[in-house]
Amino acid sequence: MRIRIAGAGVMGRGIAQWAVAAGHTVELCDARPEAVPEAVGFVRAMLERAAAKGRTTPAEAAAAVARLVPLDDPAAPGEEVDLVVEAVREDLATKTDLFRALERVLPARTVFATNTSSLPVTQIAAGLSDPTRLAGLHFFNPVPLMKIVEVVPGALTRPDIPSALVELVQDTGHAAVVVADTPGFLVNHAGRGLVTEALALLEESVADTVGIDRVARDVLGLRMGPFELMDLTGLDVTAAVIDSIWHGFRHSDRLRPSFLTPGRVAAGLHGRKTGRGFYPYGDGDPAPAAVPEEPVTGDTARPVLVHGEGPDADALRQALTRAGAFLETTPEPSARALVLVPTWGTTVSSAVAAASLPPDRTLGVDPLSVPTGRRVLALTPATAPDAVRDARAVLALAEGPGAGAEGAGDAAEPRRVTVVRDTPGSVAQRLLASVVGVAASIAERSIAAPDAVDAAVTAGLGYPRGPLAWGDLIGVRRVLTLQQRLHAATGDPRYRPTRWVTERAQLGLPLTELGTVPPHAAPPHAGP
Repeated sequence: MRIRIAGAGVMGRGIAQWAVAAGHTVELCDARPEAVPEAVGFVRAMLERAAAKGRTTPAEAAAAVARLVPLDDPAAPGEEVDLVVEAVREDLATKTDLFRALERVLPARTVFATNTSSLPVTQIAAGLSDPTRLAGLHFFNPVPLMKIVEVVPGALTRPDIPSALVELVQDTGHAAVVVADTPGFLVNHAGRGLVTEALALLEESVADTVGIDRVARDVLGLRMGPFELMDLTGLDVTAAVIDSIWHGFRHSDRLRPSFLTPGRVAAGLHGRKTGRGFYPYGDGDPAPAAVPEEPVTGDTARPVLVHGEGPDADALRQALTRAGAFLETTPEPSARALVLVPTWGTTVSSAVAAASLPPDRTLGVDPLSVPTGRRVLALTPATAPDAVRDARAVLALAEGPGAGAEGAGDAAEPRRVTVVRDTPGSVAQRLLASVVGVAASIAERSIAAPDAVDAAVTAGLGYPRGPLAWGDLIGVRRVLTLQQRLHAATGDPRYRPTRWVTERAQLGLPLTELGTVPPHAAPPHAGP
């Protein structure tokens, strides 16, 4: 296939490397002709580096470079061009003008694809004489390593084009997901679940950025915490995407931005690229994941009563027993005993009020954190400082060999403990509820099929599992209970359970299953 790539910037050169490595001939061009030789040199260097590392052979790398054809004019005639991939700046007029010029010089059979990440594909196509020939082909940076591509049909895109683009992408070893032409498409939309909820937790002073990131990494298993991630991508970029998607979905509460971001963006606190964001990035500053933790100094011999019945309370009792904690089994706590309450979508304060528990020594524990290497301990305004100190020490006790669960690391090592402010659901539950809720909303709106949602998120965002599969792992009814309790406790519509979760909990279906739908409700797909 002969592919013309218009735009020799970061994305254009990445797409060019991807295409020539897959055996395609690539015409690389840019409105600034002087940018093309630099981009060609970059692609050559990347391919030579891949050969040096044994990922390809020197002969294959040289052949790929030979397939890269510099072009002076993006609108040059080209009878043999099968596909144009546009990767110019995110401006509707710029993209539309380019495609109009291409319409005049390329044959009608040439398919047009835009790499836009934020503009509606249908709006770009609307400026063409033949809008049926254009679709979205959204790559992620760095293109050769981010093995996921969103194929986005516009309202008028010919039915044969999405399937052809899916086949092209899959033949290169990348995954392709077909997504409806909606704000943020799929990956950027799904990614709002984590960062908007993290910002909401910070707004409410539930924990600081370090604490929230630690919980996200160690309890939920994410590669990076949300604030570490925003510093990497740049808060200016993240805030713009949040606002764009929120406006695009007409101010959906589930996607609501934070009041914290505009000021930080204006102050230049963008993250790594400016030297300071949610973390400092100067010489000698520790990496976000390496910020030192406060030492544990409490009394590990202080008696503990685990309040409540059911699997969460039982799991906490068993973990503390294995660690050698002194557990009380009486109905009421003794005069000095700590009371630990596993909470699921609820607060410690409500448990204190409902069961007349001693407010100065009752604390919450997130059940999601119990089997991991980091426990999450919640305090209320009434909690005594010595109770916080001692409860943290008890939860940090190392369990016996073989007692750890997935993510716990070496079972002989002490657990780490993050102390947070009491809030419905605590940190990990709220992050998870938001991630699952936004993904379920995407499936509910038929923006993409459930398997496409999970495939795109795991590849594009690096989550340990797809959000819908994550919800199935927790249990659909348990997820629904969490969302219902969060909604009831806060009154905030951002936590309102989606129909997708509610129906599947009622019907006994997994979140990952599309089920039977009428034709008009089917998500976009690649085939007829």
